[in-house]
Amino acid sequence: MKVPELVAMGLYLLLVLGVGIYFFIKERTSSGSEKSYFLGGRMMNGWVSALSAGASDMSAWVLMGLPGAIYLQGMGQVWIAIGLLIGTVTAWITVAPVLRRYSIVAGDSITIPQFLTRRFCSERKEIMVLSAVVFVVTYCIYSAASLYVCGTLFNTVLGVDPQIAMVVATVIIVIYTFLGGYNAVCWTDFFQGLLMLGALMLIPIACGIIMNTATFTIPAAALPENYWNFLSSGKMDWKSCSDILTGLGWGLGYFGMPHILIRYFSVKDEKEMKKSRIIGCIWFALILTAACAVGLVGRKYLGDVLVKGNQSELVFINMIRSVFDTVGSSTGLTAIAVFLGGITLSAILAAAMSTADSQLLASSSAFASDLYKPIIRKKASEKEMLWAGRIIVVVISIAAFLIAASPECKGIMALVSCAWAAFGASFGPVILLALYWKRLTYWGAFAGILVGFAVDILWYIFLKSTLIYEIIPGFIAGLLATVIVSCICKKPEAKVSELFDRSRNHID
Repeated sequence: MKVPELVAMGLYLLLVLGVGIYFFIKERTSSGSEKSYFLGGRMMNGWVSALSAGASDMSAWVLMGLPGAIYLQGMGQVWIAIGLLIGTVTAWITVAPVLRRYSIVAGDSITIPQFLTRRFCSERKEIMVLSAVVFVVTYCIYSAASLYVCGTLFNTVLGVDPQIAMVVATVIIVIYTFLGGYNAVCWTDFFQGLLMLGALMLIPIACGIIMNTATFTIPAAALPENYWNFLSSGKMDWKSCSDILTGLGWGLGYFGMPHILIRYFSVKDEKEMKKSRIIGCIWFALILTAACAVGLVGRKYLGDVLVKGNQSELVFINMIRSVFDTVGSSTGLTAIAVFLGGITLSAILAAAMSTADSQLLASSSAFASDLYKPIIRKKASEKEMLWAGRIIVVVISIAAFLIAASPECKGIMALVSCAWAAFGASFGPVILLALYWKRLTYWGAFAGILVGFAVDILWYIFLKSTLIYEIIPGFIAGLLATVIVSCICKKPEAKVSELFDRSRNHID
């Protein structure tokens, strides 16, 4: 255990707790309304919205899972980053502005299930209930990935028992989400997004400089065949095709990821939306490029030391510690260098926490607004709904901890890919059609969510051996179900079509 590292990471944890306490005090002196807690009053500026969307998406898998996969297998895994970049740019251009406007005209909706119900001018509860169930189940898995990262990080860096580290991380995340709501989550995400980008860009450059010094010894590295080839098998066979399809398939997730889509709801006005779009796309391009560089440079810098024992996900952690140890020994400022290394390592903690808090808040808002009040307590006050949401945050956090702490847990990338696919297949096709197809019906949307979710799960269980990422068949099945059922049902009423037309107009 290195004390300066511990101090640096401890200061970071105190900072995020301070943000939660600040917004808790601020909310107590204001209206403290449901929309304020769950959506920040729709007053978020372009910078905060863009970086919050990015940080809530780019969890620690982009600092550990993705670089680890590239470190281990090579350029064939870069297709994941390409798919993600295409997906997020497309979502910012085609989904973000329309969804923001539509959510406002559709009864000022504050959650995705609420929007999908009010879009049809309906009082029915089936979509809300189904969506809330999907949210709670999937976010338990997604949040588990973030907690798993915290346990791995503290165990590797500080020698702390992983389960103890996960307990501490869970408590801190719950406290500042519990206290500050959407504002606390977005502002911590904003700073965490900057920290993540800075760390990812700094470390591969620093490693490149060190490798060009006379004192650096090139480590042994037995690279796999076709390591530097975009075709993982070296030719266009099924293995290479499935890697490309799977990588590009990751991009489909952006159309159905609730904790990202909700960021579009909260942007202040059309001007800030344009700013968010530009900032968000640039941030994503930089961070994905840097993550790929970490994996590739890491293999040259560290050699094969992490190949054995399934430790490839630790590549970024090892690079950070090695860089700052080298800087400390060469300058004689060891304590300062280790402290700075601890701050850089906090980027991984930031990535994990920024995603976990967003997921907890999204599931909290879905439970309180779409299940608790409409079904369980129809006369619930805003204060009661806030507390219902906060309680579900605790429940999901406990479930996520149990999943992450289980001996059966398969690691960061496996957890994230499961949750990502489930959301993308369930909500992606429905959201796209809800925004751009006037003929969509309520029961078509319900069928799309149900079929997409079911096919995704069944493909994962029974057809994973095909090497095709389950989000692809799930998305296609959800899309077909939505269209077929909508065509079978009678056309939407005139007021639904009028609402659709109103959503095309700019709203400031």
